[in-house]
Amino acid sequence: MTESTKTHVILLSCGSFNPITKGHIHMFEKAREYLHKTGRFIVIGGIISPVHDSYGKAGLVSSRHRLTMCQLAVQSSDWIRVDPWECYQDTWQTTCSVLEHHRDLMKRVTGCILSNVNTPSTTPVIGQPQNQTTPIYQNNNNMNHTPTAIKLWGKISESLGKICCARPHIERFTFVDENANLGTAMRYEEIELRILLLCGSDLLESFCIPGLWKDSDMEVIVGDFGIVVVPRDGADTERIINHSSVLRKFKDNIIVVKDAISHPMAIVSSTKSRLALQHGDGHVVDYLSQPVIDYILQSQLYINASG
Repeated sequence: MTESTKTHVILLSCGSFNPITKGHIHMFEKAREYLHKTGRFIVIGGIISPVHDSYGKAGLVSSRHRLTMCQLAVQSSDWIRVDPWECYQDTWQTTCSVLEHHRDLMKRVTGCILSNVNTPSTTPVIGQPQNQTTPIYQNNNNMNHTPTAIKLWGKISESLGKICCARPHIERFTFVDENANLGTAMRYEEIELRILLLCGSDLLESFCIPGLWKDSDMEVIVGDFGIVVVPRDGADTERIINHSSVLRKFKDNIIVVKDAISHPMAIVSSTKSRLALQHGDGHVVDYLSQPVIDYILQSQLYINASG
């Protein structure tokens, strides 16, 4: 398959990120590596969406701190970014709502329709602009119009940056540039773009807990969007999937990242990180990046048992 015929993917991860760990970043990297190896996908970007403060989880520090720590954790990444929309809402948002928000946001930015897992769009998400007039700001010295992942995500992120920092009291799309359509800056071949939920096997297993998730939300998350699962602690994902009627129904939409080698980052968690901080355990450097550790110490976070 050529690059333009592969499915282009944005990985979206929701969670507390309390705090964000090296394991979270490792999950993104492993998922991208695995999807590329299948030969069917190109991951053009990753989005970290921290949960709203009203989620009510014990020890959850303010979203102001969690957003800052997430930004510090990905500051050297050229493909993972942090999105504050979920934190800026008036109340807690479901995972389904967050996925739908980003799908709608991508429609606004690209001016095109994103395809679902089961219903690939006949309209390309990104194509050549109808107006073939050369934009006045186009760099004619660089005529390479190949839609590489970095070019594509860079243009999307540039446009999203004008939107995602708008707080709830401001009209949501006030800052959208009418010329933000990707085709106005450079001509891209026609490609297909999807947003997939990235998660660990613990979130997948939560789908099996009666009453925790609405069946309608699960149908949308797994049936319309699809999931990429990076197993933790040797979890039996096959057993988990077979335990849920919805997961079984949409089994083909669940991509399990297989890794023959057990990586130490697979067992890193926010809980372990908080305990290490509370007990002054030096192993915290194995769990958290140094900029995140520095910020935690400076802000006096997670020092006591209450978080």
